[in-house]
Amino acid sequence: KQRQKRLAWAKDKKDWTAAEWSKVMKRGEAQNSRRLRSSVKFPQSVMVWGAMSSAGVAPMCFLRSKVNAAVYQDVLEHFMLPAADQLYGDADLIFQQDLAPAHSAKATSTWFKDHGIPVLNWPANSPDLNPIENLWGIVKRKMRCAGPNNAEELKATIRATWALITPEQCHRLIDSMPCRIAAVIQAKGAPTKY
Repeated sequence: KQRQKRLAWAKDKKDWTAAEWSKVMKRGEAQNSRRLRSSVKFPQSVMVWGAMSSAGVAPMCFLRSKVNAAVYQDVLEHFMLPAADQLYGDADLIFQQDLAPAHSAKATSTWFKDHGIPVLNWPANSPDLNPIENLWGIVKRKMRCAGPNNAEELKATIRATWALITPEQCHRLIDSMPCRIAAVIQAKGAPTKY
């Protein structure tokens, strides 16, 4: 059933151009954990919110608590809106998010309507369609050699690594959307190499 939904979604978006995809602001959360150099038995981890567009990355934020609708709306208000201004200016914007409960909550939908921001419908369980997942992979690969000793060092390393992401990298990832869509159609809705 999920494959059918992904396939239908991809067929609906198959004629979107890279220029149309460049209007979509993609967000994502990632759990970054690193085993610390000390003798800690369990790795420390931090939850990070970030967003990207074809123009580059937005400032990230570290989440202190589990993401519920209220926390998510706070992130949208204090991080997404300024990031949208930075990355899009007065240009049209479509926001992309997955179907996590905090994202699909009625209060969150109301928040987007109240702010006049259209939200792109998105198929569940489709990280291969979301270029920000590739961006998180880049961040994690660049961090492999880092050896933070505590959560604050981990945050500093993540911030520094995020700052190295270029607008060109983001642009290439966004430009891959038509190919991602074609791959989903070719795979009849199954997961793809992306």
